[in-house]
Amino acid sequence: MDARIRLAAIGCGPRARVYTSIAAGMPDRYSVAAAADPVQLRVEKIRNISKNPDFKGFASDKDILSQDKLADVMIIATQDNYHYEPCIAAMKKGYDIILEKPAADTVEKVIEIEQTAKKCGRSVTVCYVLRYTPFYKKVKQIIDSGELGEIVSISATEGVEPWHQSHSFVRGHWAVTENCTPMIVAKSCHDIDIIHWLTGKRFANIASFGGQSYFNPQNAPEGSPQRCTDGCQHSGKCLYDARRYAGDKRGWLELILPGAEQMTNPEVCKWLESSNWGRCVFKCGNTTVDHQVLGFGFDDGTSGTFTMTAFDYGRRINIYGTKASLYGWAINKLSSDADILLHHHLDNRTERINITASPEEGYNHHGGGDHGLIKDFYDDYTANNGKCLSAISSAVHSHIAGFAAQEAMVSGQVVNIAQYYNKHKP
Repeated sequence: MDARIRLAAIGCGPRARVYTSIAAGMPDRYSVAAAADPVQLRVEKIRNISKNPDFKGFASDKDILSQDKLADVMIIATQDNYHYEPCIAAMKKGYDIILEKPAADTVEKVIEIEQTAKKCGRSVTVCYVLRYTPFYKKVKQIIDSGELGEIVSISATEGVEPWHQSHSFVRGHWAVTENCTPMIVAKSCHDIDIIHWLTGKRFANIASFGGQSYFNPQNAPEGSPQRCTDGCQHSGKCLYDARRYAGDKRGWLELILPGAEQMTNPEVCKWLESSNWGRCVFKCGNTTVDHQVLGFGFDDGTSGTFTMTAFDYGRRINIYGTKASLYGWAINKLSSDADILLHHHLDNRTERINITASPEEGYNHHGGGDHGLIKDFYDDYTANNGKCLSAISSAVHSHIAGFAAQEAMVSGQVVNIAQYYNKHKP
């Protein structure tokens, strides 16, 4: 009997291609059977990844879900706003789910996905890939060992990186908060989740402050036109010059423009003349924040903070315990020669810890989390009755906290999580 898990995908963008590529590299564990996307070129990329002569391609979620069941597990990797409907429909069709984060674009839909999974008896694994990284697994191991003592407070930061901010949250799909998932959920729900998962604590209350401080017309260089392609005098001197998509930022373009790999540089520049990604980064009509800070109280009375900023690189985490403090960063080591520093209070000793991992599990693809998710999913799915490390039942709480943080920022009020949940549950 074939022991492989059969995968299908709805949405064939970068996230689906990453997951199916990793799965295809484990041919004894997975087969990639089918995929659907309105852009045929994207479907063909998954077909090529699959190396499956019986692969079936479809033009929409409705087309693939109208067929008899084609796989065991459906990967939902569409844009945030389009997770909910195909996820619900696929569960009702009998598929278990690998669901790209965030699970949905509203808190009501996230809760309903969890409830539908229970009603249908389906497994839903949220792609909270940070849980699967060697770095955060090591931090979790240290916490659970008791080496830090009781956790009293925690502080984490995600540096989104300036170009990423401009690409996704100023020029891109998440530029106008009113039309999409709030950035604190779209970008940082798994940062909020990692705090919840590492400590085992639940959020009780959340306050939040943030705004759009830099990417607005007041900060546009003097004389800059509406588009970088309109003879801007700052060309070559501006960090956000869109013509870099035809140069050192070509990889970013390939994430959103099918066929960009085959385009010449003049063709890219021509496309930028009418594309959203060709606009001056200070004149995009964007409303999304470029910085946000969360302060939260846990249900045991301890506390923490999380900072999301466009103007830093990678992630950092500090955890303060009664026996020791932990300082770590998963993307780069900054001024230290260690991934984790443990400072022990009793003897004032600092211990240096480095993470050893294979290239696939190292600091590539979300710190090894993408590879870790697909690797661990097989074991959990086949040997643990589908109860995966980031099952929707354990992932929904951090989604709720993320949406509550957005309400706290907009309202200027501290939001009680239990009350927020009761107000928004279907």
